[in-house]
Amino acid sequence: MIEKRQFYIAGGWTDPATPRDLEVINPATEDPCAVISLGDQADTDAAVAAARGAFGAWAQTPLAERVALIERFAEIYNRRRDEMAQAISMEMGAPIDLARNNQWGAGAWHTQGFLDALKDFEVERPYGEHDLIRYEPIGVCALITPWNWPMNQVVLKTIPALAVGCTVVLKPSEIAPLSSLLLAEMVDEAGFPAGVFNLVNGDGAGVGSQLSAHPDVDMISFTGSTRAGTAISKAAADTIKRVSLELGGKGANLIFADANEKAVKRGVIDCMQNTGQSCNAPTRMLVEQGRYDSAVEQAKAAAEAVAVGAPSEPGRHIGPVVSQAQYDKVQAMIETGIKEGATLVAGGPGRPEGMNRGYFVRPTVFADVTPEMTIYREEIFGPVLAMSPFADEAQAVEMANDTVYGLTNYIQSEDDERRLRVARRLRSGMVETNGKARENGSPFGGYKQSGNGREGGLWGLEEFCEVKAISGCR
Repeated sequence: MIEKRQFYIAGGWTDPATPRDLEVINPATEDPCAVISLGDQADTDAAVAAARGAFGAWAQTPLAERVALIERFAEIYNRRRDEMAQAISMEMGAPIDLARNNQWGAGAWHTQGFLDALKDFEVERPYGEHDLIRYEPIGVCALITPWNWPMNQVVLKTIPALAVGCTVVLKPSEIAPLSSLLLAEMVDEAGFPAGVFNLVNGDGAGVGSQLSAHPDVDMISFTGSTRAGTAISKAAADTIKRVSLELGGKGANLIFADANEKAVKRGVIDCMQNTGQSCNAPTRMLVEQGRYDSAVEQAKAAAEAVAVGAPSEPGRHIGPVVSQAQYDKVQAMIETGIKEGATLVAGGPGRPEGMNRGYFVRPTVFADVTPEMTIYREEIFGPVLAMSPFADEAQAVEMANDTVYGLTNYIQSEDDERRLRVARRLRSGMVETNGKARENGSPFGGYKQSGNGREGGLWGLEEFCEVKAISGCR
């Protein structure tokens, strides 16, 4: 049993003011794998005070020195790759190859993206004949991160905040805290000044709420559910904090009749990756009518070919969902899909054959899903795909936009002009076409109830800045 009860505050490992043990559950076995402590108000206050005390000197530290420390962190992060992969695989169930490549790799990729963006980041920029525009750190930032892509989200927040001169208090998900505790060790090893980076474990109702309402926190950056984002926004309103939110999604994957033959299979695999626990997953597959029947058969075959296995097993497969609560939610949504009349094409309720322990879910595909159905409208966060036909381009756009979310949509067509034309009409922060991933540093974020603000690259750096206009100094 791993014991990690301490918090990282003011440059050292600190015992909680009032220990409150929480077991971290391995989702593949349903057994405890670690023990952490949940923070209290005193721990939150100590971390915020440390960040506030360190802010003045860190904000004035030359950018080149801050960059050098981030480069040192990147070296350590790369060297300790296997440790990070093992922690992520244990805490949230990612298959070890996915953890070692995609999950760990997201942190390395974004760190390099920010280092590249910093080469073009101008702290002071001329404007007009005599004005000077300065980008200055906003102050103390509370970073509240989820369990599904731990290092992706922690790095997307921590690195740009530190780079521009902010100090931070990180509250990782209490469900998957081990990777963030390991990251704190790396920050310490890199030699960041005391108080610049702090970590307090806790739940949303405790440390999360305390940070959201804290008068000495200048900004909240949160990734998680839309419900929690709403609560954080309300708690932060009294102190007029900046609130940056990356929330849920219900991405549409528009497959036109002329799409590549591999489009359907690719869409199923992308939906199922990370056991469907991605806010930007293409969970609604909308297919042009003339190709719909064949697409359903292709999706069925693709889903049935998705292997489910233990996180410790090498190779390409999906692991469990993260927790009992998540398992119960996914099962309830599958049952709801059946009750509301969707056609079950693959998978269904219960665990995969031969599995009687662990939060494993059968890769599931529903066809003939209509817009009033729950599985069409609500985020499931599991390996469940909903398929629907559309008649023409206009209806495809209408159906894709018929959601409270607006994070990522997808387009599959060999017609270049159509892909761009449709992309311009989709109400989402990101549109990926023909399986082409976005460039490193491209902004990540959404419209509507998928949140506000952008992460990654120059946009991610500017997110943590105030803008000051100075006249008469040029």
